[in-house]
Amino acid sequence: MRIAVTGSIAMDHLMAYPGRFADHLLADRLDRVSLSFLAEGLEIRRGGVGANIALGLGRLGVRPLLAGAVGPDFGEYREWLEANGVDTGPVLVSDAHFTARFVCTTDSEQNQIATFYAGAMAAAREIRLAPLARVPGGLDLVVVAPDDPAAMVRHTEEARALGVPFAADPSQQLARLSAEEARGLVDGAGYLFTNEYEAGLLRKLTGWDEPEILARVGGWLTTLGEKGVSLARAGEPPLTVPAVPARRIADPTGAGDAFRAGFLAGVAQGQPDERAARLGCGLATLALESVGTQEYALDPGELLDRLAGAYGPAAAEEAAPLLRGAVPPGRPA
Repeated sequence: MRIAVTGSIAMDHLMAYPGRFADHLLADRLDRVSLSFLAEGLEIRRGGVGANIALGLGRLGVRPLLAGAVGPDFGEYREWLEANGVDTGPVLVSDAHFTARFVCTTDSEQNQIATFYAGAMAAAREIRLAPLARVPGGLDLVVVAPDDPAAMVRHTEEARALGVPFAADPSQQLARLSAEEARGLVDGAGYLFTNEYEAGLLRKLTGWDEPEILARVGGWLTTLGEKGVSLARAGEPPLTVPAVPARRIADPTGAGDAFRAGFLAGVAQGQPDERAARLGCGLATLALESVGTQEYALDPGELLDRLAGAYGPAAAEEAAPLLRGAVPPGRPA
């Protein structure tokens, strides 16, 4: 199964401030804030929803095509993704802007001050899917993940025009979309991905209730955090798959992206919904236990043990063939 993942590609710059932001905010001077905080640490991590999903698919042996926009500073990141089984050929490199960046400082009470620089991401609207569909093998699925909103709309419309099934993952960009855009991204999707909060926001934004949305999509997957995931289809009882218990929670960022990668890898190998969702939950827990959205290690034996503990030995036996093509994490650049 040939999968193209469209979505953001970004670098995260994360800093820690040992004090409290609140101690330096003056109530009568909030209209003229000028502050500087001396951070104690800096972590630079690779991220972006499109890249996170593609990397998870690559590690599971499904070599996806990544279609996103970056700047001329993408060289080391490209090497990392290729080492993890991702085809970065369709990535558009803009000479005008740097790769998108998320810069965030967190204080001692977990308050955050952050800035997101879209940069080259805006150029994603220039990417065309037709050339990818014309090569031998074509395209079997397009994943439309959070990106430049105009790019998300264009890629969805192009997938429809090409007759290629698509998965809708509007998530973080729902706040940026109009009602018309949101409806357009969802209508006709083979799969729709949201979390619980986004599910409510999507209903409000589109004006459609759950039955109306289900009538327009093949399946609606809603991640439920520690409760796992639910999958709903029109005219069928909902399916709930429990989460794989986490041994520790290091960083929740990227767990949802890992779930999507695991689920879609199962779909790519012809697995039924429940088996695919179990694989997704297993990969999500590995991401949850690691700091950084792409730093988790994928050891097939360990993952099978975790699946056996959560769902039973039979479930692990069913998942074993899905991990035969798994690749080890690429060496950090």
